[in-house]
Amino acid sequence: MAEYLISGETTYIPDDGMTASALFNAHEGLTYNDFLLLPGYISFTAAEVDLTSALTRRITLKAPFVSSPMDTITESNMAIAMALTGGVGIIHHNSSIDVQTEEVRKVKKYKQGFIIDPVCMKPENTLYDLRVMKKTHGFSGIPITDTGKLGGILQGIVTSRDVDFLGDESLTRPLSELMTPRKDLVVAKHGCTLEEANTILQSSKKGKLPIVNDNDELTALMARTDLKKNRTFPWASKDERNQLLVGASVGTHEEDKARLDALVAAGADVIVLDSSQGNSVYQLNMVKYAKQKHGHDIQIIGGNVVTSQQAKTLIDGGVDALRVGMGCGSICITQEVLAVGRPQATAIYKVAEYARRFGVPVIADGGIQAVGYITKALALGASTVMMGSLLAGSSEAPGEYFFQDGIRLKKYRGMGSLSAMENKGSQMRYFNTTNDLKIAQGVSGSVVDKGSILQFIPYLTTGVQHSCQDVGARSLTTLRSMMYCGELKFEKRTNAAIQEGGVHSLHSYEKRLF
Repeated sequence: MAEYLISGETTYIPDDGMTASALFNAHEGLTYNDFLLLPGYISFTAAEVDLTSALTRRITLKAPFVSSPMDTITESNMAIAMALTGGVGIIHHNSSIDVQTEEVRKVKKYKQGFIIDPVCMKPENTLYDLRVMKKTHGFSGIPITDTGKLGGILQGIVTSRDVDFLGDESLTRPLSELMTPRKDLVVAKHGCTLEEANTILQSSKKGKLPIVNDNDELTALMARTDLKKNRTFPWASKDERNQLLVGASVGTHEEDKARLDALVAAGADVIVLDSSQGNSVYQLNMVKYAKQKHGHDIQIIGGNVVTSQQAKTLIDGGVDALRVGMGCGSICITQEVLAVGRPQATAIYKVAEYARRFGVPVIADGGIQAVGYITKALALGASTVMMGSLLAGSSEAPGEYFFQDGIRLKKYRGMGSLSAMENKGSQMRYFNTTNDLKIAQGVSGSVVDKGSILQFIPYLTTGVQHSCQDVGARSLTTLRSMMYCGELKFEKRTNAAIQEGGVHSLHSYEKRLF
């Protein structure tokens, strides 16, 4: 059959695909779904792909994932999980200074395997209080301290075996009568290692192991049920003192300077200047203040920006990284309401192409719906991706689960939504400086339960590694180099091509990602 083919020189390879420069210099606004990456040559396994990437000029992560500073996304639990899996979490500032700094301290104090913020109760609390606590938090092993808080002197502990067979007639009995008293408890001293605590817990055959200091004050707790969960996290993001990395966001107004100072004192490794439009005198003044007050080693992420001119202003002002994105998030309506913003793929390419000349990493913030979107953002020059909706609904995200039509959900809202702007931190992010009339730039909604971040982030990690393998890039650095030199090729998609690339022509199907 070969003789029927029109043959040419065997070395001839037809021109195929487009370079990023050709695709994004056509004066069109493109987003992730408008194009695909063309495959390359595979000569390595997916597990060999190195995902190390820069968060800022001085901070490097082993996985390019950042959780967004939103009040329904990142508090200490999320930040801990993100850091353990190689990324970093940015604690939101839609709270008081004391609350935010305490969330930062929880991350910095975290020791894997230890519960560093256990729910505690007082001796005078009743069985009724305990049952309410169990209904709210889903467990009944409660340490009893004199203050009812972590840091109080340990009085005892109440577990299910102490109260399981008590009837309603005992609801008013104080826990001091029901608890296992301090003298009968096995404890470990503060500063012990995870291995030492595990050994004590196993040999004691107890369900809970309180950790106390020299003053017998409760500093942490370990549960037998957690022994099976304890495992190493070789990709964990840590500082030079072997503590988990954590970031925190602040506003850009005069009153936010005190918050910035407090967060630095609490141990925040990076500060995110949180503004919907970062090209402002307010942000430049805050960068100048932070660098003068805390030295040039303090890492500041500026933004948000979507143009090279915006990027130039902040780079000249001294920022150490840039957040890119305006109006592209799933809960953001800035583009619709204010007619300002930019399609995300174009924004990333344009800003990253400029910022790389100054060694400033770019964070793709918003619009990430799946693993493929992450790969596309990284292939366009972003060093990391910031995620909100993709992480919403996880067990580490703030808020309680609820059921609707038999589906387990969690609330998720934009920081520009009216409900979020009831707090001043969110108001200032969108330059709403008066209480008379607020212009919503976000919505409130709900998302389906995603389970734990400790399972979800490894799925994202493996997915990005497979994507890089398909295009022939052994690392994210190589991926970006291939893009800038023209070796990595792109192709625009029509609406029909987009439809073809998804599930189609089936009567019914189940879509399970991992």
